[in-house]
Amino acid sequence: MAERILVVDDELSMREFLQILLERAGYTVAVAASGEAALEAAREELPGLVLTDLNMPGMSGLDLLRELKALAAGRSRDVEVVVVTAFGSTESAVEAMRMGAADYVMKPFNNAELLLVVERALERLALEAENERLRTAVGERFHFGHLVGSSRMMGEVYDLIRRVKDTRINCLIEGESGTGKEMVARAIHFSGRRKARPFVPINCGAIPESLVESELFGHVKGSFTGAHRDKQGLMRAADGGTLFLDEVASLPPSAQVTLLRALQERRFTPVGAVREIEVDVRIIAASNVPLQDAVAEGTFREDLYYRLNVVRIALPPLRERGDDVLELARQFLERYRDEYGKPIDGIAPDTARALRAYHYPGNVRELQNIMERAVALCEGQRLSSVDLPSQVTGAETSLLPGAVDTEPGARRFPDEGVNLESVLAAEERKWLVRALEAADGNKTQAARLLQMTFRAFRYRLAKYGMDEG
Repeated sequence: MAERILVVDDELSMREFLQILLERAGYTVAVAASGEAALEAAREELPGLVLTDLNMPGMSGLDLLRELKALAAGRSRDVEVVVVTAFGSTESAVEAMRMGAADYVMKPFNNAELLLVVERALERLALEAENERLRTAVGERFHFGHLVGSSRMMGEVYDLIRRVKDTRINCLIEGESGTGKEMVARAIHFSGRRKARPFVPINCGAIPESLVESELFGHVKGSFTGAHRDKQGLMRAADGGTLFLDEVASLPPSAQVTLLRALQERRFTPVGAVREIEVDVRIIAASNVPLQDAVAEGTFREDLYYRLNVVRIALPPLRERGDDVLELARQFLERYRDEYGKPIDGIAPDTARALRAYHYPGNVRELQNIMERAVALCEGQRLSSVDLPSQVTGAETSLLPGAVDTEPGARRFPDEGVNLESVLAAEERKWLVRALEAADGNKTQAARLLQMTFRAFRYRLAKYGMDEG
């Protein structure tokens, strides 16, 4: 539903002009001739945005702003307020911003600029409403107890989440790409005391170096070419909540310096500004490469590293998580079975063995893609090996003596090429699993079946996270 705009001005001509301008832009508009009348209208139906003059007889724009914010808070809502002020009244506009106004416009204003301010204020309102909906919908989903996996390694991750979730302590999550670093960060946030406040993620490697500081800390109008208006940075947007810095090793040196100071003093200065802003933000950083290596190479500040690495959470690669693979596979099966409307009730044993034996260079993200593909292609009631891609089953690269081709052309070299390391690892794991099954779990006998020493057999089990007792 489109948000209603309430225009408040004691001058009839200005009310009529703004109403026509906004309605032509497609908005639903109501008008009020005074602050008192506007507050009464808001009590009956709280608007999404109020565009008010600052200087009015009786209740001023600042008084109206204060009352509107209190009214909205009492209804667990928010209302965006944009103030219109005469040229030379900048101090009043700044005071309005301190009290929670979304923005201000100076008279005489440019029509296009005013419409842009209104549009962005409503976008922020919509974003906050969507964030609140998502917080309600996924608050439980991202509780640490709902992260999938019961391996010992994941148990250690759950324990750390439990111990840090209600604190303000900074955390560093390290792990290969696809291991679920952002999901762990969300679990920390949504299971802790900050869950009602914003969770703001940013991929540091996806932002041009010249814009990183502006995105993180904001900027003031005119601070650089292209800065046509003030911008609130993500650090301020996360006030009271959590800022998730993914690929933190990609931060340029200048941004590292500013971030370090913000972490030390819990305040920062937007680009081009002269006044500092205080924030209460918990930082969770993530890196798919050991951040200490970046420190050793001189590309990441050592002092910032220690500020971020107060608590380190190491996420294991999927290949080391044992039967977590099948737990995750079943979860993805349930999700995509419902999404694709397939009557699939399980995973065939040979398919489960192939999934368990595969090396997963892309980790959980790769398993998710494999399961979506399998569900989409499945024509029966159980997922079978024919539903899996060739790199998982190893059918196209079966190299061991005695192995049997399962389909015509299985030895043809695939057009898309082969990840040899993954294929060989998958084959090795597959034969380890088969030997253990043939020996009823007796590792000494399984080693004999594979014609290797017990020590070599145990080494390979440990290599693939299969040595769990």
